[in-house]
Amino acid sequence: MLPLLRLIKSCAIVVPCLSLLLLGGCGKEKKVTRVDPGLVTDFSGRWNDTDSKLVAEAMMKEMVSQPWLENFSSQYNRVPTVIVGTILNKSQEHINVGTFITDLEREMTNSQRVLFVASKSDREEIRQERQEQAVHAREDTQKRPGQELGADFMMKGTISTIVDESDGVKGIYYQVDLDLINLETNVKSWYGQKKIKKVVERKRLLF
Repeated sequence: MLPLLRLIKSCAIVVPCLSLLLLGGCGKEKKVTRVDPGLVTDFSGRWNDTDSKLVAEAMMKEMVSQPWLENFSSQYNRVPTVIVGTILNKSQEHINVGTFITDLEREMTNSQRVLFVASKSDREEIRQERQEQAVHAREDTQKRPGQELGADFMMKGTISTIVDESDGVKGIYYQVDLDLINLETNVKSWYGQKKIKKVVERKRLLF
């Protein structure tokens, strides 16, 4: 009788352990696939790299085609200089605003219709480098202070969202607003707006 009881107790311990091992071994295998960075991927419906790139391209193309640019160039006989200020994320989700600003800066620079100057944080690092050159660099290679190109305009903006959801269907509405402000007069010389609307459907699983 005693050996039988010992056998039953051993089975009660061993069987659950084996079950856990088998379940652990049957977990999903992770698969990583490299894809073209230009490929459009939209798994969650949230703001992504494609949205950032397309919005920046569209808005900068519109900006350099508006009358403010020709008016400035005619008055001063040169292209304007622009700096990007604060872009606020007023949406209901986390958005990497820094990536969007980089996209804006790239499109502005590549357009060759405006000059883009370094941001405040970048300027501080460059000024520190000039100070160190004044002490440590050979005199004929030192870069002089007071030669920076001042910006004529500052770009500011916001990213906002409206979310509507019902019965597994969610609508996400993004609105990006950008202002181009004359730094001398505070006049808003250009106002741009871009809208994106996404519909995300979640299929119900039937058992």
